[in-house]
Amino acid sequence: MYTFNPGPSQVYPQVRRYLQDAFDEGWLSAPHRGERFVQLMRQTVQELKNKLNVPQDYTVFFMSSATECWEVLAQSLTPTKSFHLYSGAFGEKWYEYAKALRPESTGIKFGIDEVPDARNLPGLDEHTNLVCLTQNETSNATQLRDGVILNIYNRLPGNALLAVDATSSMAGIQLKFIKADIWYASVQKCFGLPAGLSVMLLSPRAVERLRKVNERSHYNSLTAQYEKMLNFQTTHTPNVLGIYLLNRTLHDNPAIKITHQHVQERATKLYDYFDQATQLRPLVTNPETRSSTVIGLQGAPALIEEVKRQALAQGLQLGSGYGPWKPTSLRIANFPAIPDAAFEQLVQFFAKDFA
Repeated sequence: MYTFNPGPSQVYPQVRRYLQDAFDEGWLSAPHRGERFVQLMRQTVQELKNKLNVPQDYTVFFMSSATECWEVLAQSLTPTKSFHLYSGAFGEKWYEYAKALRPESTGIKFGIDEVPDARNLPGLDEHTNLVCLTQNETSNATQLRDGVILNIYNRLPGNALLAVDATSSMAGIQLKFIKADIWYASVQKCFGLPAGLSVMLLSPRAVERLRKVNERSHYNSLTAQYEKMLNFQTTHTPNVLGIYLLNRTLHDNPAIKITHQHVQERATKLYDYFDQATQLRPLVTNPETRSSTVIGLQGAPALIEEVKRQALAQGLQLGSGYGPWKPTSLRIANFPAIPDAAFEQLVQFFAKDFA
């Protein structure tokens, strides 16, 4: 069975060996205050920076999920309010989480085929602490290109920071981290690992902000986490197994430049095919806003259900649509852990039965 569900998704096959190694090496009961764990953390941080081209002066944090990142950012880096620009369900949920903690927060929704105009963002003013973007919206298979993120970054008001949710793209495509102050992602998507761990990256500007705000009211307050990470420690008992698996996967996988090219080539192949198809068509019609790592297809509800049923019978699990697109769409994860053989089988399935 191959799963194209966009999260939790297919894990790398070598994870089975890593899990056995973790058991044999005693990591499942390793003390997280000991020097051995500190060395693991140090190595993992460096592997992450080396393989994903993360700037060396960015600080790495490990949390439980991208959802936790929403809350932590509101707690520790948003004394007044945040501004949210979103096109789908996960960007909107981030806005709702932030608004629950900082009621003055504002948001603007844009269409899935629309490229946001950084020059016209009403509600974004000098009182805004954090501007929040979803780089790859898993729910509707859209993506913000580098140029859009850079344009928004260059127009940040006052001392605002730019935060980017890259949950379904980090470790799949090459991101220009220097164009934003905060990036985060969960590992159950492009990292090809089991759920239960997330990665957050903070620029020096963001670190300066957290030290100035100095929020310490929660177990996961960023100020306390930053002070612990100076010594490669955590404020709470971490997911040691998840960090170990991340370390092994990063070490064994190629640099992001190579992975990026491979993912883009597969995405182009799928989009080229479905742009010419008659039954299923891309959910996102504008090539400039299409995701490379999550491909959305649309069709009549009965057709969508039939496609998913027949694919499952052939060992191919497709992702369902999400939110308002649930009955009329399906999603195909194009994550690095999914082998090329699975993609060839998928293309042949569509060509044979749903051309």
